[in-house]
Amino acid sequence: MDLLPRSPGEFGSARYWDRFFRQRGQRPFEWYGTFPELCPVLHKYVRPRDKVLVVGCGNSELSEQMYDMGMCEDIVNIDISDAVIRQMQERSGSKRPKMSYLLMDMLQMDFPDAHFQVVLDKGTLDAILTDEEEATLAKVDKMFAEISRVLQVGGRYLCVSLAQAHVLKKAVEYFSQEGWVVRVHQVAGSGDKQQFVLPVFVYVMTKFRKIPGSAPQILEICPEEQDKPMRVESAERLVAAVKDRQHYALLCSQLSKTPCGEQVSLDLCDKESGRPRYTLHVVDSPSVKLSRDNRFAIFIIPQGRETEWLFGMEEGRRQLAASAGFGRLVTVALHREQHYEGMAAIQTELSGKVMELAPPGLPARQQVPFLSVGGDIGVRTVRHCDTSPLSGEYVVEDVKGDGTCYFRRLIFLRNRNVVQSEARLLASVPLPGQKKRRKDKKKPSPAEPPTAIDKSYLCCEHHKAMVAGLCLLGGPDPLPGTPLAVLVVGLGGGSLPLFIHDYFSQAHVAVVEIDPSMLEVATCWFGFSQGDRMQVHISDGLDYVAKLAAEAPAQYDAIMFDVDSKDLTVGMSCPPPAFVEEPFLQKVKTILKPEGVFVLNLVCRDIRLKESVLATLREVFPLLYTRRIEGEVNEILFCQPSPEGRRDPTELGARAQLLEQDLRQPGRPWDSSYTLADMLQAVKIL
Repeated sequence: MDLLPRSPGEFGSARYWDRFFRQRGQRPFEWYGTFPELCPVLHKYVRPRDKVLVVGCGNSELSEQMYDMGMCEDIVNIDISDAVIRQMQERSGSKRPKMSYLLMDMLQMDFPDAHFQVVLDKGTLDAILTDEEEATLAKVDKMFAEISRVLQVGGRYLCVSLAQAHVLKKAVEYFSQEGWVVRVHQVAGSGDKQQFVLPVFVYVMTKFRKIPGSAPQILEICPEEQDKPMRVESAERLVAAVKDRQHYALLCSQLSKTPCGEQVSLDLCDKESGRPRYTLHVVDSPSVKLSRDNRFAIFIIPQGRETEWLFGMEEGRRQLAASAGFGRLVTVALHREQHYEGMAAIQTELSGKVMELAPPGLPARQQVPFLSVGGDIGVRTVRHCDTSPLSGEYVVEDVKGDGTCYFRRLIFLRNRNVVQSEARLLASVPLPGQKKRRKDKKKPSPAEPPTAIDKSYLCCEHHKAMVAGLCLLGGPDPLPGTPLAVLVVGLGGGSLPLFIHDYFSQAHVAVVEIDPSMLEVATCWFGFSQGDRMQVHISDGLDYVAKLAAEAPAQYDAIMFDVDSKDLTVGMSCPPPAFVEEPFLQKVKTILKPEGVFVLNLVCRDIRLKESVLATLREVFPLLYTRRIEGEVNEILFCQPSPEGRRDPTELGARAQLLEQDLRQPGRPWDSSYTLADMLQAVKIL
């Protein structure tokens, strides 16, 4: 039996619906949403004494159930199909005397003005608004005008819909322009999941008298998990919010049926502010042998550690899921703008939502474990936040790493998963010659992070490799005692130039930084300071190098570029493309001494762009070494202007060991977790 129309236009034809209901017989036809699912929303807007009009009633049981449950009895149902009206009169006439069924076209109703408190529409608008042709839109305008006419001021038009974008946009724009309040409810647990993957929504349009002039629109959305509506500023944002929920429903449906080949990520937002509260990644491990107890788990990433490779990179999360031994692992990152009470509170908050992401075949009522590192949610303290005209919003925060270590980080919020600068924190210790206090007035709390910067420790792996690159400088004398002129472009927190300044006693370091806010951050929060051997120049690195090339060539032993790109649309986040163009690199070569070294931190995900950059570097610098940073995109390039200084990796390792011996002076702290030779053992000559 073929009940589908030959064209969408037939949805508005009385002849089609007569044929439809004759062929279907007495079986109720529910477009979507059963009474138990719709009831919580209807109860908010339908009062027992309201006079209710149901347009396009069909043979749905909705009116009958509203009547039988005592929600409302004064209900008038209309439809253009004579067959269905006669069917419904026979079915309800004697049982529900206060409810009536009338043959009537809702585009031209016989009711007087302001006759009803509620107009209820279940799927009728969706059936009419099948396209955006002029004739269709004109018919919808007429429908809305008639609904507006028969509703009293303060009355509600309740429209049950699948909320296709063009349908929702039309309804929202029409009624908001008329001065009505528009609210969209998502129906909890709506629809037969086998028949309708998309959620069902109820538009609630409340009639107000139109105020002359430009009155502010009141647009709200009420997600299924909360009663309190959220205000949105435009029809476009309201449509986008609904679209997000539809995409989420499709995603959950897909994840419940098949394993995900690629990792899936989504944000769960705070109910009050609408800002992201949790970022979830769904990771499936096909290689894991499944049993009843290892199908599904949730992993809470400790605060501040979401930038680490294991948690912040796709390959790292894949390794984490495999090592955890679960078929599907959902990693959960916590956002710095949000407050969290603890693991138990997070588990309570997320338990219902994450179950929507469960894998196929998960047994009913299966207990799903929540995992973390050390069983807690970590420690994150935001020390400073501000906005720079050049770098945008940024934060300085202290986070707890493994064990008892704390770190201070600078994060640019435009790229919140990348640590811009990092320094290890130390507990305050007396300076040489100072005596310890006999009694402390107050002992520091174990959970309270230290505040002193450990200047001997380079947190960033690429900084360690950049320092090791100084081994390429020629000459028999130990480097720490040799006068060095070093130019660093890109200050950040200042860890790299500060390390060179402190450990190379004869080094004079010039730092170029385009953003004056970063100098303030480095000075106030990362222990950076200027002096006779350390000067910061607030300038564009391109302009500064060009000026030096014109005025004073061949003056630097080492030039280091560690500067990020503000343009996130380019496949290279460090450095900006202009810094690796051939004319500018020639200027860099001009200010570099013949036996000097140019060290470049390259972060490039675009393979073709990277090959182009390397080709340009080889044109300018005959000798080029590269060092990949394991687990990161960073690649450190060591460039020298003369091929005569070529050294093999074995020789570089030996020079690195000698340099490190010179740097490890008695009484001077040194991080023992790495050696300079380690940094150079994987160097390759291009």
